Order: sequence, then structure tokens, then C-alpha cells
Amino acid sequence: MTAIAAGGRGSGSRVAPVRRIRDVLRTRILTGVYGTRPLPSEAELAAELGASRNVVRDVLALLRMEGLVDRIPGVGTFVVSGKAVQGLDRLRGLAESFETGCDRVVNQVLLADTVPATPTVAERLELAPGTEVVALERVRLLDGQPLSLDASYLPADIGRPLLEMDLARHDVFELLEGELGLPLGAAALSIEAIAADRTVADLLRVADGFPLLFLERLTCTNAGRPIDLEFVRFRGDRMSLAGWLHRTPDPLLNHPSTERG
Repeated sequence: MTAIAAGGRGSGSRVAPVRRIRDVLRTRILTGVYGTRPLPSEAELAAELGASRNVVRDVLALLRMEGLVDRIPGVGTFVVSGKAVQGLDRLRGLAESFETGCDRVVNQVLLADTVPATPTVAERLELAPGTEVVALERVRLLDGQPLSLDASYLPADIGRPLLEMDLARHDVFELLEGELGLPLGAAALSIEAIAADRTVADLLRVADGFPLLFLERLTCTNAGRPIDLEFVRFRGDRMSLAGWLHRTPDPLLNHPSTERG
């Protein structure tokens, strides 16, 4: 293991180039630049990117630790798997984000039942604590491999019909709009990094402490009623979230106070 991979320390002259080139190669891998072809050799990458072979070697070691590439002796370094990307610029269910003609997304339904709302769930859904809600817990599989663990809570009048529907093959969004005729409007979203505990790790087939993306999303109808609170734990090695953001004028900057301190 290289000094960089061992703990983020290495030759002072190598640390910054390693970070920069890792980001370049990581982006290329995730956008499919190399496909099924081997990556260029260390010497070719060093010449192309204006770095030493030691820097390139450190970068490839980090990418192997991420699970993005693997080296086959005598053959070359290949992309192991690119991450799935879910866009954040539009409110979509998971299956809507991918080509699903071959049933790429399948759900293992762990729970589909009514439960009393916890204080947090009740607050988000604007219900009284203890009000009955429908709880759904699913392991989402992409191409046969676990991608996320989703826990969803819906008001009972909205969620009960879903209990009779095919939750293994359909997104909740698809069922809400297509089967129940409830047009969705907007969602409040928060994202953070967490570590997998033992229960979640077993379900997602990863080690304890594995890095996860934790997403909380509260979806409302186009009339503004909150109807779907989700807590989603994505495997950090299989999923990335991306969006296109527009910069708009800040009203506070455009209308400065006339008072001076």
C-alpha cells in the first residue's frame, strides 16, 4: 500500500497532484470514458496529465480502494463498475432515473403495513403523533445488486391502496400518480454521509461502517399536501447524486440595508 493510500500522507510534492488527478480519472470512469477498455498505462497517463508515474500509481491505488478499478497482471487496469447516477434537478423515483426495460430496478419488500406515526414522521406529514400511517421498507436492487434501503411513510388514506399493489416492480411515485391519480409537486430534500450499522450492512451486503449516502425526502402533492416521507440509505460505492444548479440573484444582496453600523 502506498503512503497516500495508507492514511492520506505522502510526499508533500505528491499530495496535491494525487488529489487533482484522482478527481480527473474518477470523473472519466463514472462518465464511461473508458468503457470496457483498459485504462492507459501508467506511463501514458503520466505523460497525458503532466504528472510523475509515482503520482499516477498513488491515484490508481486510491481508485482500487474505492472499488472503481482493478488491475489484472499482464493485461492492464480496468473499470470494475461505474456508479449509478440519480439526478437532483427533477423529482423522480428511482426506476424513472434508469432504463428499466429489462427490469433493472426490483424491490425486495421487507415491510408493508400500518404503524403508529413516530413524532418525527407525524411532524413531517403534518399529523398528530400516533396517527396511523402506512410504512414501507424496501431493499432496492439495481441489476440484481443492492443499491439502497428505503423506508417510506405515507398518510393512511393515501398509503392503504398501495398495500394491494405491486410494490416489488413499481416505484411509489409511479403508483401514486398512475394508479391513484395524485399529481406530485415538489419535495424537500436533505443529504448527508453516514456509516452503515450492522443491520443495514447485512441488507445491503456491505461491511459494518461502510460509507452510505443518507437522503431524507418529503414529497408533496401539487396542492402542497405532504404525502410521502422517505429515509433512503444508498450504498456509497454504487450511487452518486447529480444536478444542474442555476445561480439566481440574492434579494438580500440586491437590496442592501441603507443603515450603516
